[in-house]
Amino acid sequence: MFNNISNQTSKQNINSAPKPSFSKTDSHPSNLDSQSFASNVKGKKGVARMIKAASYSIDGFKAAYVHEAAFRQVFWLNLILLIALVFLPFALSPKMILVFASFLSLIVELINTGIEASIDHTSTAQHPLAKIAKDVGSAAQFLALLLLFVLWVMALYGAFAPFWPAS
Repeated sequence: MFNNISNQTSKQNINSAPKPSFSKTDSHPSNLDSQSFASNVKGKKGVARMIKAASYSIDGFKAAYVHEAAFRQVFWLNLILLIALVFLPFALSPKMILVFASFLSLIVELINTGIEASIDHTSTAQHPLAKIAKDVGSAAQFLALLLLFVLWVMALYGAFAPFWPAS
């Protein structure tokens, strides 16, 4: 599918790239030499590693909120919807599904933001593959929000349809 687009890159560059090795002894984190750069970066283990990972996650939330208007919009939309869930007369199952869909839309927006940031970091030049990557991330977010909308419509219909007058 992407062959025509990727042909813009010279074959010489592709063929001269080092071939990855998939040997178990190469660079798996458990096999790193204690003096290697990667082992020094990895450094922490156990609970300290989990605390550091949580810190990175919080940094990611902050960065997405500060730098991405789309994330802020999805965040506030979902916060309002989750607060509404407390007051609406839904059974437990629809509530659980709606909470899941809200978190899914936030997760997809975070991934989409990461894709866009990576592409923007790589190059400011417009490239067809960069456009495809950004468009695919946007399409994923569109589907997540469409799912959220459809589930909310179904839940509201299920909760309030018995009270609507028959025509």
